[in-house]
Amino acid sequence: MIQLLIVDDEAHVVDRLQSTIDWASIGIEQVFKAYSGKEALELLEQMSINIVITDIQMPGISGLQLIAEINRRWAKTKCILLSGYSDFNYAKEAILQGSEDYLLKPVTEQALLATVSRVMEKQQKEWETVISTQRLTYTLKENLPLLRGNLLNDLLQGHKISEHSLREKMQILELPDYHEHACVLMMVRLESNFLEYDTGHLSLMEYAISNMADELFAEKFDSWHTKDAHDYLVFVMKHKQETPDKEDAAWLERTAADLQSAVNNYLKGKISILLSSWGEFPAEINALYNSSLSAFRKRIGSEHELFMRLGDESVQTELSALQRLYEPPTLNHLLEAARWEDTEEKLSLIFDEMEVRFSESQEHLLEVYFSIASAFAYIAHKNGRQLHQLIGGDYERMMEGIPFRTVNQLREWSIRSLQRMKEDMDQERQDSRSTLIKDIRSFIDQHLASDVSLQSIADHVYMHPVYISKIYKLETGENLSDYVNHARMDKAAYLLKNGQDKIYEIATQLGYQRPHSFNHAFKKHYGMTPQEYRDQYS
Repeated sequence: MIQLLIVDDEAHVVDRLQSTIDWASIGIEQVFKAYSGKEALELLEQMSINIVITDIQMPGISGLQLIAEINRRWAKTKCILLSGYSDFNYAKEAILQGSEDYLLKPVTEQALLATVSRVMEKQQKEWETVISTQRLTYTLKENLPLLRGNLLNDLLQGHKISEHSLREKMQILELPDYHEHACVLMMVRLESNFLEYDTGHLSLMEYAISNMADELFAEKFDSWHTKDAHDYLVFVMKHKQETPDKEDAAWLERTAADLQSAVNNYLKGKISILLSSWGEFPAEINALYNSSLSAFRKRIGSEHELFMRLGDESVQTELSALQRLYEPPTLNHLLEAARWEDTEEKLSLIFDEMEVRFSESQEHLLEVYFSIASAFAYIAHKNGRQLHQLIGGDYERMMEGIPFRTVNQLREWSIRSLQRMKEDMDQERQDSRSTLIKDIRSFIDQHLASDVSLQSIADHVYMHPVYISKIYKLETGENLSDYVNHARMDKAAYLLKNGQDKIYEIATQLGYQRPHSFNHAFKKHYGMTPQEYRDQYS
C-alpha cells in the first residue's frame, strides 16, 4: 500500500491537495496531512509513509530540516519540496538534502501527479534492486547456518515437507544430497562448566563444539547440525563414500569419543554424546530423533560425560506413542493464531493416525480427547469466553467423564466443536469491527468542522492509526479519507439546498480554512461550484 504525506503550514493548501487531486489514479491508496514539521514527524513515527510532499518555508521545523531528519531516520521515504520561492539556492539546498524534486507553487495537478509517479517508479526500482538475485544470494550466504539449522529442526520435529520442496531447499542451502542415504544422529549435551555460562558465552561454546565436530568427522562423513528445543546439539551424518568401509562404524564411535575428549581438554567443559542407530533420510529422521531423546532421558539421565551408542532396534522403542498430536505446530499454537483450516487439518491427521495405529486403544483415545478438550478450553478462556457458550450441547458430553468410545465419535465431536468456536469468534470479531466503523463514522460526522485527521480518530477510539486505517479499508472497501470527503460533500450539498448560510460560512462548518479550497473540492466532487449547485436547487 503506497501512502503519501502532505506537509504545509497553510492548512488550505494541504486540504486542497489532499482532497481534490486524484491520487488513486497513480496508485496512492492513502493520503495523510500535517500542518507543521513537528506534526509530520509525529505521524511518520507511527505510519509507514512512502512519499512526503513538504513546503520549504514553515515556522519551527523547515521543509529542509524535515527532509534531513527523514533521510536520517527513514531512508526509504522519498521527499518532494513544494515552495513559492524560485531562488536557486533553495533548489540547490534541496538537492543536497536529498529531495527528489523541487516544485514551485502554484503547481498543477498534472505536474504534481507526474512528479509523484516518477518518484514512485524510482522507489520501485530501488526495491527491485534490494530483492534482486545478487542481494538475496548475499543475504542467504550470511544466514546459511541459521537457515540450515531451522530446516533440520523441522525434520527432527516431524514436519511434513514434500520431497521436491526438501530437495530444493537443501540445494539452495548448499547442503549435500542426503536423500535415501543411511544416516546416523549424534546428540551432544553440554554439561558441567558450560551450565554456568551466560547466553553469549554459551553460544560461543556451542559454535566451537560444532566446528570441532565438523573438523573431526569431515574425513569420512558429511554432517549437518542444529540446536534443538531441548538445548542438545544434533548432528545428522552420512558417509561420504557410496560404499562405506567396514571399519567406519568403529571409526565413528572413536571419533565421537575424540570429540568428547577434545571439548574437555580445550574448552574445559564436559559433554555427553549419544549416537543413534542408522536410518534412511528423510523418512526415518524423526523416529531416530525421538528414540535418541528417549534414550538420553532413560539411560543417560542426569549423569555427566557419558557416551552411548544405540543398537538398530532402538528406532522402534517409541512406536506406541502418538506422533501427530504432539508434533509442531501444536493445537494451542494453531488456535491462538486463528488458523482454523490448519487446525482442522491437524485434527484430521491426529485421527488418521489413531485409526491406523490405535483404533482399539481406549487409553490413546482418552489421551487425544483430553488434549483437544484442553486446547479448546484454553483458547475459549483466553478470548474471555466459557467453553460451554461456544460448543453448546456438546459440552454436556464432556461432563460425563469418558464421553467417546470410538475414534470416529471423537473426530465428529472435535470438528463440530471447532466449527462452532470459529463461527462464534468470527461473529464476535465482525460485531466488534462493525461497532468500530459506526463509532468512527459518528465521530467524523460530528467533528467535520474541527479535526477529523486519522490521528484524532485513532485517539478517539484508543487504537493505533495504522490499525484504524487498515481495518476501515478492509471492512468498507474505501479509504477513511474518502469517507471524510464524502461526508463533507454530502453535508455541503444539504446545507446549500436547505440553509441560508453563506458559502464561506458553510466552508468553515466543514473544516475548510479558505472558501477557495472548499469551492475547488466541491467542484471536483459534483462537477459544479457551490453557488451553481445552490442556484440549481433554489
